[in-house]
Amino acid sequence: MTATAPPRSPPAGRLLIERARVLSLDAQDREWPEADILVAGGRIEAIGPALPVPPGTPRLDAQGLLAMPGLVNAHFHSPGNLMRGQLDGLPLELFMLYEVPPLAGSGDGQRMAYLRTLMGALEMLERGITSVHDDAYHVPQATVESIDTVMQAYADAGIRATVAIDQPNVVEYDKFPYLRELLPDGMRAEMRQAPLQTQEELLALYDRLLSRWHGAEHGRLAAAVSCSAPQRVTLPYLQALGELSRRHDLPYNLHVLETKLQRATGQERFGRSLLRHVHEAGVLDERCQVIHAIWIDEDDIGLLADSGAVVAHNPVCNLRLGSGVMPWRALHDAGVPVAIGTDELCTDDTANVWLAGKMAGLVHNLSSADPARWPRHAEVLRAMTAGGARALRRAGQLGVLRPGALADIALLDLDRWAFTPCNDLRRQLVYSEDGSSVRHVLVNGELVVRDGRHQRIDTRAIREEIRALLPAIQSQWAATHAAAERLWPYYAAMLDKAHAQPSGLVRRLVAGD
Repeated sequence: MTATAPPRSPPAGRLLIERARVLSLDAQDREWPEADILVAGGRIEAIGPALPVPPGTPRLDAQGLLAMPGLVNAHFHSPGNLMRGQLDGLPLELFMLYEVPPLAGSGDGQRMAYLRTLMGALEMLERGITSVHDDAYHVPQATVESIDTVMQAYADAGIRATVAIDQPNVVEYDKFPYLRELLPDGMRAEMRQAPLQTQEELLALYDRLLSRWHGAEHGRLAAAVSCSAPQRVTLPYLQALGELSRRHDLPYNLHVLETKLQRATGQERFGRSLLRHVHEAGVLDERCQVIHAIWIDEDDIGLLADSGAVVAHNPVCNLRLGSGVMPWRALHDAGVPVAIGTDELCTDDTANVWLAGKMAGLVHNLSSADPARWPRHAEVLRAMTAGGARALRRAGQLGVLRPGALADIALLDLDRWAFTPCNDLRRQLVYSEDGSSVRHVLVNGELVVRDGRHQRIDTRAIREEIRALLPAIQSQWAATHAAAERLWPYYAAMLDKAHAQPSGLVRRLVAGD
């Protein structure tokens, strides 16, 4: 599989950001009370007071503003964007009956898919989230058109997007323990007849993603790979994606041990933890982003630490679905890098990394009576920036302001309540800021949001068009809900059986769970 050169837009020209307070978040944690940032060709050329620049260089007055690295949304599923607010909290396995309906015969049209992707990107940019790692699933099947639609929306929005094709290739009931036996014969037959793509078909689509989009928009768009989860694909496909990841140095997305049922899945299907299954398959390495990692044990944590993989932590989603609380301190103590994600607009109901970061800084306080074991604000801020950059294979290039780094910059108004009074800037960025202080946003050196307004897109027109889709969304929802009701009793019985199994782990506020 070879990648040809993708189409590229010219890099952004020079821009001088003047007189900002600059928070670099670099290895030295440098900060300037007032400095200029010179941007050229999509990168930061220099940082310092009163920088000399060529005559005619455009200037952006940033006095009274904070310049900091744009945030990274390390885990996101854009196809769920139109489902904001549709569901109560549900266990993942029941929730997925609505998110990715296993018996769906058709999905969103191209315009709907374009708009749903665009809306998430625009929401993130307005809040200073400059990069997104989108594990995009396709219902019922991935196609060239569905992939191109997602990528075109990101190209138009101006955000930095790294996108995978999240498409399982095993029959629905084989993704779980117990379900095959619980389902009636007729429902098993329906699942066998549902559209299912072969390994060869999916790898051909990756060829298209790489050749058409990887590196497009002057490097702003990139490809990742995804197995969805190791139990949702065949072993040969799991390993083929690992080879593709190594060959092109691509992030590899794996949902692993998100729920207690997945703990049972590993034992029932493979005789071992799902993470050890991934390790023994030869695909657990530093390119992997292990998503959720809640029901992991000490052996799993050791495997993660040895591999160099990054864990994508989605604290709001984990609470929304009742999945459990990830062992934050144990991962940090083992040296496992952590990034912050929002997952989906139907499990977080926003794409706001600020709120997800704050939740990460709070929920783990319940895991120990010793406050020394609680997350520190500096750890959380690093996860929201450098942690996501590492997951994207962009360590030192994103999540930091330094000469040579990519010019993905958020400028926040310090004359806002979040910083009044400003007792500790970094702590208040984690616990006080919600994205509403963001004034300007640069991605790849381009000023994509200025004074809170998108420079590329008429957002009011986009919102109006999305609101006009509501009847179609509701009709689609009614069909999905009817199908989910048919399957619900069997999935609920599967959950009951899994939860009855002892795990030796406590990941909820219920002893012995």
